[in-house]
Amino acid sequence: MFPEKYYRNDTLFPNQDIMDSFSIFIVEDDQFYGDYLNHFLSSNPDYKIAQFSLGKDFIDKLHEKPDVVTLDYSLPDMTGAVVLKRIRQMSPETQVIIVSGQKDVTTALDLIKEGAYDYIVKDQDTRSRLWNVILRIRENRTLKNQVERLQEEVVHKYDFEKTIIGNSQAIRDIYSLIEKASKTNINVSITGETGTGKEVVAKAIHYNSVRRRKPFVAVNMTAFPKDLLESELFGYEKGAFTGAFTRKTGKFEEANQGTLFLDEIGDMDFALQAKLLRVIQEREVVRIGGKDTIPLDLKIIVATHRDLKAEVAKGTFREDLFFRLLGLPILLPPLRDRSNDILILAKHFAEVFCKENNMPAVGFSTEASEKLLRYPYPGNIRELKAIIDLAVVMSNGKVLAQDDIIFSQMAQPTDFLSAKEMTLAEYDRIIIKSYLEKYNDDMVLVADKLKVGKSTLYRMKQRKLI
Repeated sequence: MFPEKYYRNDTLFPNQDIMDSFSIFIVEDDQFYGDYLNHFLSSNPDYKIAQFSLGKDFIDKLHEKPDVVTLDYSLPDMTGAVVLKRIRQMSPETQVIIVSGQKDVTTALDLIKEGAYDYIVKDQDTRSRLWNVILRIRENRTLKNQVERLQEEVVHKYDFEKTIIGNSQAIRDIYSLIEKASKTNINVSITGETGTGKEVVAKAIHYNSVRRRKPFVAVNMTAFPKDLLESELFGYEKGAFTGAFTRKTGKFEEANQGTLFLDEIGDMDFALQAKLLRVIQEREVVRIGGKDTIPLDLKIIVATHRDLKAEVAKGTFREDLFFRLLGLPILLPPLRDRSNDILILAKHFAEVFCKENNMPAVGFSTEASEKLLRYPYPGNIRELKAIIDLAVVMSNGKVLAQDDIIFSQMAQPTDFLSAKEMTLAEYDRIIIKSYLEKYNDDMVLVADKLKVGKSTLYRMKQRKLI
């Protein structure tokens, strides 16, 4: 009988999932030896054992898709090679361990090439080897199940109506575009100011597409010097250049079957754009210093805060690459154009921060809410999150006060004036809001500072223009 370590053991089975029922089919024409295998494998109560002496009887039950099959190579009605082939066709997830009296190395290698997990010769060590191989298969299956569950959690996490928060018409339009982008293999180009959530949108597209269980690989074009970006994207062979001591897989290869997200594409070196264009056109990549072409099947999403049309006109971005990448364009609105979403986002960020830091939930005072609504957020959603995180930390109660809302000295409201072309009336509102913020809503003082009538300010306030 086996020592205690072969039974339920927290060291061998640290995760409860590995204790789930595990089915093993024994296919052995020697009744005595089959009973012998059945007896010692049954010593683990989690193993569900079934025993067969004929290949036909086993195949009739193969629809039950056992986790493991121990297969004798020489059966009365068919060879182990034939049975193995049927298993690969009918139940490809089943792992097959050949247990045979044949010591022919060529036969063993052929069967492993055909998909057998291992080949064990019948001798005095068969029992321990078989037990250890099954343990390894079971642990691998558990790890695979865990990975699949994590993938499902990631897919659920990136339900775009939960990750892209808001109720404005602009955001509802974005939902519609994400849904369209997720259903096809069209390239996607995402534009918008820094901090508007371009990578979040890219992930939402990927994790709601048929590629959701394949890699999502993000590359920021500004994160690498131009002389290193090429090798980062395309990879290289050993010896391709000084310092290339091993082969490197590029980001295109890493993302194969999945999605490649090229962030800040507008900052890419002009000379490298031609090589990127070729890879996208041909749907294949050649590592630097290599000769073999690697076929690519992936979705490409690019993002930039720049106006690529303007960059094309200036001659800093290739027109042919622009049209290759354009695909389905998604323009993310700045937070200042989503005033209805500011408080929704603020409450969401506060809730998340409190949960992550085991803090009691907080609310927002009327004054704090009004202060948040008046600020133009040149840093967009990223800046709002930083403001709310700090406000929760600074708060002394369950309700965030006006003084808890602290805006960065590096991003004053007046910085917004150069951020976007607007009408004179829109500029007026921004200026008035910034002065009201600066002078704590003192309408008389602000009217005096701006040389406008108090009645004008009160009328704008009544109409909710400021």
